[in-house]
Amino acid sequence: MHKARFTLDPAFTVGQVNPRLFGSFVEHLGRCVYTGVFEPGHPTADEAGLRQDVLDLVRELGVTAIRYPGGNFVSGYKWEDSVGPAENRPRRLDLAWHSTESNRFGLSEYIDFLRKVGPQAEPMMAINLGTRGVAEALELQEYANHTEGTTLSDLRASHGDKDPFGIRLWCLGNEMDGPWQTGHKTAEEYGRVAAETARAMRQMDPKVELVACGSSSQSMPTFAEWEATVLKETYDLVDYISLHAYYWPENGDIDSFLASAVDMESFIDNVVATADHVGARLKSKKKINLSFDEWNVWYISEWHEIENSGERAWAEAPRLLENNYSVMDAVVFGSLLIGLLRHADRVTVACLAQLVNVIAPIMTEPGGPAWRQTTFFPFAQASRYGRGQVLDVRVDSPTYETKKYGEADLLHATAVRAEDGTVTVFAVNRGRTEALPLEVALSGLGLTSVVEHSALADADPDARNTLDDPERVTPHPVEGTTLQDGTLSTVLEPLSWNVIRLA
Repeated sequence: MHKARFTLDPAFTVGQVNPRLFGSFVEHLGRCVYTGVFEPGHPTADEAGLRQDVLDLVRELGVTAIRYPGGNFVSGYKWEDSVGPAENRPRRLDLAWHSTESNRFGLSEYIDFLRKVGPQAEPMMAINLGTRGVAEALELQEYANHTEGTTLSDLRASHGDKDPFGIRLWCLGNEMDGPWQTGHKTAEEYGRVAAETARAMRQMDPKVELVACGSSSQSMPTFAEWEATVLKETYDLVDYISLHAYYWPENGDIDSFLASAVDMESFIDNVVATADHVGARLKSKKKINLSFDEWNVWYISEWHEIENSGERAWAEAPRLLENNYSVMDAVVFGSLLIGLLRHADRVTVACLAQLVNVIAPIMTEPGGPAWRQTTFFPFAQASRYGRGQVLDVRVDSPTYETKKYGEADLLHATAVRAEDGTVTVFAVNRGRTEALPLEVALSGLGLTSVVEHSALADADPDARNTLDDPERVTPHPVEGTTLQDGTLSTVLEPLSWNVIRLA
């Protein structure tokens, strides 16, 4: 068996992990909200209708910033519909997902949910720049954040929220490059309205952090040209440009699917290059950071089959996009997390899409239990142990051939050094049938022991957690990993996600 190798040295680092890298996403889509986080009458529901079993799992997952309310949903969203007494809120058609929105869960309920998750859960609010514009954005900002003494801040207080919501992080629309988006715009049109909105919001509060819409994927025909045009208009007004990417085994191409992070890292590098090129043209010393505020494994072809069927049932909270994830999916998912960590110097916000039921790590049954999908575990482990300084990892690995990306490394890895000096190695073996020996040379880190090596792998790569068998797949301990004379030695199981903690 050929070995994979790399060296860790504290002198060679990528950057500090921003806690916002472990964000997530709650959209009014399918059952993410209704019978997901919010189900009045559920045996575990609190007085506000929030499911306590879901809250417990969200805390365990370790999510930070939670983006809301969309997603495609936001481009038809009227924030006024989501405030005030729930019984008085209007029911609306949601064009994005062909559903009916009751607005029983709205802005106040979202903030209440975040507060109950814990202080690490930060609001990330998306603004409708599809069918609305500057005036509505300012009204929402005033309602949410102004202290008191104006019509809208006093309206919030009359709705039972005396204290402002303190929303600092705002998305200026969603996927405005996409023809599927309600209110889709050209790059010139979007760049102009984003700049106008950003300028106005900063007049109200200079400290807001703003995310401009980047491309919905690297495969968009307008990719890079879109970013360049939008940033030319907004460079000095925004803090982030967004990226969205979803991966699945297209046409059954498993080998390329396993190497999905190759595309993710290329996407990141290309957006950084484009943003920095615009900054250079503008002679600006400012650096635009990246908000990878939608990413996941998503079997998107299943949605396209529904969408292309022509059926528009307009149901309330239908079962949509409820992908049941396998071990293989979890390994790819973990590799995507590694890709984000490897670019922590510029990717300072990221949101797993989504949080509950909809392509999510947490599943629920109405009136019944909540459980962890296979993808739950890589995220929870990365959020818990991936805080600190990312060390520069350059692997020497055996490779394999893929149709989409050419030659890809069997090993995908990164490492994070915590403030207390401990180091966690995150590693994926993309090989489907062969174990992968790994040696890591440790230089100047003062590490002497292996605290833990856990792996998510299974003899059946299609194994899944389900309602009937919710604990079929969990991480298991790996024996035989050693640290001697400054060298970590281990063997990575075929098709596995690995967490190796060193002290």
